[in-house]
Amino acid sequence: MQTAIFWPAFALVSLTYGVWLVMYVGRIALIKRQPPTDTTFATQESSLRYFQPVEMPANNLANLFEMPVLFFAVVILLMVTGQANGLQVALAWTYVALRAVHSAIHIRKGPIPARFLVYVASCAVLLAMWVGLAVDIARAG
Repeated sequence: MQTAIFWPAFALVSLTYGVWLVMYVGRIALIKRQPPTDTTFATQESSLRYFQPVEMPANNLANLFEMPVLFFAVVILLMVTGQANGLQVALAWTYVALRAVHSAIHIRKGPIPARFLVYVASCAVLLAMWVGLAVDIARAG
């Protein structure tokens, strides 16, 4: 069971690379359709303006380096402390599934209320993982 906690982490890494790939495919297509000029990347503002039509994957990629940092940390702590039980693995898979749904909505410019609800649900699951770890460590200590 201890190593089972790594599979959801691998899945989240795969999601992150998938979003990265979508971002670069979109950017390369934009560059081919609208070749940049000398001033396109002169400033951060001009660069952001140029990539604005394909910005959502980039925004989602940045988002995958925010709360998921806490996910990767709890996965490591679960493994190190020997607390990676079945419930934690199930929560980890739930978190990854919610992040995948969030990414799909975000990249497709889906409804913001739905995206927000999925995001909040993923944060609640992640919080449950941390609380569970704290409780398990307190009981073991």
